[in-house]
Amino acid sequence: MQKLTKSLPVVLACAALALTAGTSGAAAATGTRGLEIAVPAYVHPGDAMLTDAQSATPAPSIVILNPNSGYDPFDAPWQARADALRATAVAGGGHTKVLGYVDTARGARPLADVETTVDNYLATADHKLHVDGIFFDQSGRDCGTDNALRDYYAALRAYVQERVHALDHRAEDLVVDNPGTAVADCYLEPGHRTADTFVTFEGTYASYTGAGWLGGNVFNYTVGYYSGASLDPSGTAFWHLVHATPDATAMRTVLDTAFDRGAGYAYATDDVLDNPWDATPGWGFGAETSYAATLG
Repeated sequence: MQKLTKSLPVVLACAALALTAGTSGAAAATGTRGLEIAVPAYVHPGDAMLTDAQSATPAPSIVILNPNSGYDPFDAPWQARADALRATAVAGGGHTKVLGYVDTARGARPLADVETTVDNYLATADHKLHVDGIFFDQSGRDCGTDNALRDYYAALRAYVQERVHALDHRAEDLVVDNPGTAVADCYLEPGHRTADTFVTFEGTYASYTGAGWLGGNVFNYTVGYYSGASLDPSGTAFWHLVHATPDATAMRTVLDTAFDRGAGYAYATDDVLDNPWDATPGWGFGAETSYAATLG
């Protein structure tokens, strides 16, 4: 990891947490925080996984659509599926939010190339908004020299916001970064935040319930890993993705654990590598969304 550069607000937040770095996110956050189900669906627009998600009661809060990592056209079939998903009702009110998948290669892709992929979703021929935002996969977790890597992702967030609001100035855009592990707290620094939500775990059930959990959603060199609750006033900053989950009992364990670790979003599936995000869980989406609605 490269040296982190932190502004005073983040340093103070870390110092405040130094005595409670082992405290769970659930304990550190307010009592109103809940848990929602957010699903990566790496399938074709007509696949049963998407129709299952669409018919679930309640529906998942977020669904990621993935037309070949954003390189295939986000055309009429994809748009129709996105529109249908966005019309479904989630627990507690509101509707499913749909995100378009974009790979960033840990910050190695030129910004212009990534923006072109973003435009596949947000500059459609009909000039309508069919997604609520972008899911940036393989995102960085370190700040980079002089915060250069952090600023790369901050620029992408600003680009998404600009595109969404150009289509609908009333829309609430959603940007997710997926480092797949704890992220440096500079990414949540006020004024430089790179995403609304960060995937801070992606892996197997065995890893999630064992040594694969590093001890927090964020980190820095002052206090190491910590929950990140002080940087998460909405309770929706962190998302945990767990595959190879054995059964419905283990699914509930994942959701309980995710809530205790400060996640606002989670997803457990019995699907396995090489693509663990291409099938409906054996227990169905409704069982998972219903259980999540009881937490918090």
